[in-house]
Amino acid sequence: MGDVELAEALRRQGISDTRVLEVIRGLERARFVPAAMREAAGQDTPLPIGHGQTISQPFIVAYMTQALNPQPGERVLEIGTGSGYQTAVLARLCGEVYTMEAVAELAGPARERLEQLGFHNIRYQVGDGTAGWPEASPFDAIMGTAAPEHLPPALYQQLRPGGRLVLPVGPRHGAQELIRVTRPLEGGAPQVEKLLGVRFVPMTSAPPPDFLH
Repeated sequence: MGDVELAEALRRQGISDTRVLEVIRGLERARFVPAAMREAAGQDTPLPIGHGQTISQPFIVAYMTQALNPQPGERVLEIGTGSGYQTAVLARLCGEVYTMEAVAELAGPARERLEQLGFHNIRYQVGDGTAGWPEASPFDAIMGTAAPEHLPPALYQQLRPGGRLVLPVGPRHGAQELIRVTRPLEGGAPQVEKLLGVRFVPMTSAPPPDFLH
């Protein structure tokens, strides 16, 4: 299944944001997976990319992007560069992406791949995603592509008022949920929405469990 067919399949599954579908249609997912996996790149399934990590199922990429709703001119923080596919989707939709990856062996090839594809609105860092990127904050939106057990406080604190954050949370072995957290404009408690049951690789350095409770 090519990327045009993949985008059509995602539309049939309920992805309604035409901007997201257009980006999926125009990106070759095969460029973001190991050579041995390229024949499967057009399938709606996660694929291994080495070092215990995966490239997410296209439906999840599209769903999370639609939920985050990145806009032109916005600054977006991504936790978990992986192979760079989700990074590329975000970079096509917003002004600037700041992407962090804990596994240096993935971060380097992802940066090289994205630069070869002509992306110039991405900033890169290797490090602990739970700490975020404080010197570049605040961000209009934040996406996590690995699952901490609980929302890292630093990520929420790096959202601008009115900003939103989409990431999976839950135990390493067990049920996880994709959540969307919106920081209110006038202070007060964050708005937390439970979106979808998911299964992601764990995010390292999980914070204490009492931040949103």
